[in-house]
Amino acid sequence: MTVISATGPGSGAGPSGPGDATLGAPGGAGSVQALQEAVRALRGAADAGAEVLLLAHINPDGDSLGSAIALGLALRRLGARPRVSFDADPFVVPRTLGFLPGQDLLVAPDDLGGRGGAELVVTLDAGSEERLGVLARRLAGPRSLVVDHHASNTLFGDINLVDIAAASTSVLVVRLIDALGVELDRDMATAVYTGLATDTGSFRYAATTPSVHELAARLLATGVRHDLIGRTLWDTHRFGYLKLLGETLQRARLEPEFDLIWTWCTEADLRAAGIGYDEIEAVIDTVRTVSEAEVAVVCKQDSGVWKLSVRSKGAVDVGAVCTALGGGGHRFAAGISSSAPLETVMARFREKIVHATRLAG
Repeated sequence: MTVISATGPGSGAGPSGPGDATLGAPGGAGSVQALQEAVRALRGAADAGAEVLLLAHINPDGDSLGSAIALGLALRRLGARPRVSFDADPFVVPRTLGFLPGQDLLVAPDDLGGRGGAELVVTLDAGSEERLGVLARRLAGPRSLVVDHHASNTLFGDINLVDIAAASTSVLVVRLIDALGVELDRDMATAVYTGLATDTGSFRYAATTPSVHELAARLLATGVRHDLIGRTLWDTHRFGYLKLLGETLQRARLEPEFDLIWTWCTEADLRAAGIGYDEIEAVIDTVRTVSEAEVAVVCKQDSGVWKLSVRSKGAVDVGAVCTALGGGGHRFAAGISSSAPLETVMARFREKIVHATRLAG
């Protein structure tokens, strides 16, 4: 287990930084310390019956929201008062995640009240404060715990449990739940499985290890309906999506000189199709199948901002490319957000891609 652990004032943090960070070797002291610090903070809040605010990232995916809900359900079992929130306008659960249990924990950002309520703030699957949107301000005051698996994580919490080898953030949530002594029930397992399946591409990506399958088996043993989860996440779309998918694929551009295929979808396209931004996440899964390109990009416009979903088949570290452009993510799945014109965004991306280091096969 490779864990980046960082603690705040107790380990020399300055007024504007998270403190000293150490990259622990698998199973090393850094790994153990990070987990122990996190468990102590969570257990202390639960024993005090305190409010714990669990934050998913902007427009959450299955791993972020599933992780937040799973940990919230476990903390409620221990006597804490968990609340789960995320930045989205409007504040609604993405259509593909409507099956998730524990939605009674959800509270809109505007309904959270003043800053002084929560004793502990936990962020799930967010690599930086910016990924929290308007909820980043909630980190001021209460103690903060960051739980994540992105290599680009900026270690912005007082406690940072970041395992870049974990297949999903929900894997880390299971470690926390186990360490807290809470038995996984079907609702928690459903939320965890959603995160695990989402970030492994339904167990197709390189992050799928023997331990991933072992965890999946454990989750299924609780009664999780994996067939319904898979059908909802990947195999259910409204008719408008099919029409828009056809248009988006028709305008796709193959650029062999950059080993790149890319396409785009505007806000006007979404309105014409009658679907929401959260419903076009799967477009990248079709675009990335093109055999003539190593890197695939889908540019999606949201509130005037271009958000790029970037995928690599294994020869290019797109996480490093996106980080250099102000985004972040994993080696083979990453993203960027930019308010610049689309032509400018893609020009900058091509410039970075052409100089990107090729990975060994």
